[in-house]
Amino acid sequence: MQQDSAQTAELMERMLYEVKRVVVGQDRFLERVLIAMLAQGHLLVEGVPGLAKTLTVKTLARTMRGSFRRIQFTPDLVPADLVGTRIYNQKSGEFGTSLGPVFANLLLADEINRAPAKVQSALLEVMQERQVTIAGETHRVPEPFVVMATQNPIETEGTYPLPEAQVDRFMMKVLVDYPSEEEEFVIAQRVTGGAVDVQAVADTYALQALQKECRAVYVDPSLINYAVKLVSATRTPEKYELADLSKYLTFGASPRATIGLVEGARALALLRGRRYALPEDMVDLVPDVLRHRLVLSYEALADNMTADQIVQRVMQKVAVPDKPMAHEGSANTHA
Repeated sequence: MQQDSAQTAELMERMLYEVKRVVVGQDRFLERVLIAMLAQGHLLVEGVPGLAKTLTVKTLARTMRGSFRRIQFTPDLVPADLVGTRIYNQKSGEFGTSLGPVFANLLLADEINRAPAKVQSALLEVMQERQVTIAGETHRVPEPFVVMATQNPIETEGTYPLPEAQVDRFMMKVLVDYPSEEEEFVIAQRVTGGAVDVQAVADTYALQALQKECRAVYVDPSLINYAVKLVSATRTPEKYELADLSKYLTFGASPRATIGLVEGARALALLRGRRYALPEDMVDLVPDVLRHRLVLSYEALADNMTADQIVQRVMQKVAVPDKPMAHEGSANTHA
């Protein structure tokens, strides 16, 4: 089901409008959730409690008639609590499969760093493979499937930090900040007022069609080359006249970062009503795609050097390509 750019932009606007009837502010965060949905990626979200992270995803699921599940991660969780298990039926005398909460379109993994490594691994495996094997039987998760995992930056006691190799499975890491005073005033009014009835404006089939459309968005080779250079600069900074950053980086970003930048630029271009990506689409996403993929050295911690500061230095050094596409017509000739 091919839709033109205007129809696509209109559908996404209607979804945004419905969510914004409930959620106040958080425009950047909401945009990143939509990008993850279109690009078939997953989100890692860091923010203090009470910033409408759960409410945003739950409301978005209602706008597209999708299934939503929330898992509160705790230290006593086991992998079967996520993916499901085999249960013996006394009446029939047979074992049946009980599928876990990961079988949903939108899955919110709250405080993922509170669960032990084996539970985190179980979730990250589902994110990558999009299927679960229970007692030799393979069960695919529903499409579309987007995982949003949250981390609380306040507490570190009783938490299990995500291993660097597993964090790489998340397409983006988004930082959610406090609302402004004006936004908080509106939040207080809405929460203490009457309940808002959210309308479903699309279904999961429409979203799958949008995901296919997203893959067809044209990305110029110069933009892909820009993504490659950005990621390469985090691995061998000396090649890009950033030798002073070498001491701060233990490991740079993986090829998944390059793929995330290209797919993210496609999704953002589609959200903005275009069938071709422009340099600003990719530039907007660079910090979100790279910040969690850089493994910093002890020297970086000693010098208070953050991943975001390193990403900014890299972005200043790697030149942004000229606008490769002037209009949609030229995009279609290259596609």
